[in-house]
Amino acid sequence: MLDLLKECRGAKKIGISGHIRPDGDCVGACLALQMYLQKNVEGASVTVYLEQPADIFKDIKGFGEINSVFPQEPSFDVYFALDCGRERTGEASKYFDEAKKTINIDHHKSNESGTCMLNHVRPEVGSACEVLYDLMEQDKLDADIAMALYVGMVHDTGVFQYTNTTPDTMRKAAELMEYGFPFSKIIEETFYQKTLMQTRICGKVMAECTPVLGGRCVTGFVDGDTLQAYGAKPHDLDGIVNKLRNITGVSCAIFAYQLNEEECKISLRSDECVDVARIAECFDGGGHARAAGFTMKGTFEECVDKLLPHIEEQLC
Repeated sequence: MLDLLKECRGAKKIGISGHIRPDGDCVGACLALQMYLQKNVEGASVTVYLEQPADIFKDIKGFGEINSVFPQEPSFDVYFALDCGRERTGEASKYFDEAKKTINIDHHKSNESGTCMLNHVRPEVGSACEVLYDLMEQDKLDADIAMALYVGMVHDTGVFQYTNTTPDTMRKAAELMEYGFPFSKIIEETFYQKTLMQTRICGKVMAECTPVLGGRCVTGFVDGDTLQAYGAKPHDLDGIVNKLRNITGVSCAIFAYQLNEEECKISLRSDECVDVARIAECFDGGGHARAAGFTMKGTFEECVDKLLPHIEEQLC
């Protein structure tokens, strides 16, 4: 078992990063670890380097201190990659090359071996925050750390409805709730509430979605012109793929938005019939059996044409 405090003992400069386009689990894990180390590693300066996350996470302590500029830095004593391998940390990847010690904490099957000097990857666990919780000494937590961990668990389990939710997950969530933070408000504001613009763009996708494979799969797409017209950012599209998957009879949903004229960002969601992590790995992506993502070269139509045979062969 990885001993977080032992591995950071004596460190003066510690860095933490998660994956590009950070979601709730990534943000929660990074900020929870930052607070935990600042509280328990004497003399350490701990900084989180992430692409700017969505404002829905602004109530997590430390959110306003996230460094999204990625400046040149002297070498770190310890550098963490959370909820991903080093290769998915974007601009922060440069910090790993000169760090004296690197540590990878993750739960993605596609990163089962890890990509750092020390690796703690548990694919059987539903979220990076749950993995992190198991590594923390319980008597050294507080309400702020508990809240950050809870946010991550909520988001990566779809408020405890995805199949990656286990009895252990529920027990740990209950233990975190005992710290007294407003858990129902957190779920409402970070998971369910949407702005008017987000609601409208989601409505457009739902109205124009296309059933394929006899209705067992559905596709939805947002092109660059639509993003610009709505003034939308990638995080404004969060949750759309889940709504597509919730259509009656759908076993797998494909949602994409245009990154540029030659590339699309793809998100997949599925039921127990389709392992989308397996599909994602075919296109240098990753994720979970029921939720995965990656980027693909080509138009949306070309991307769908490449994906459908992989989905069809798994449909039960």
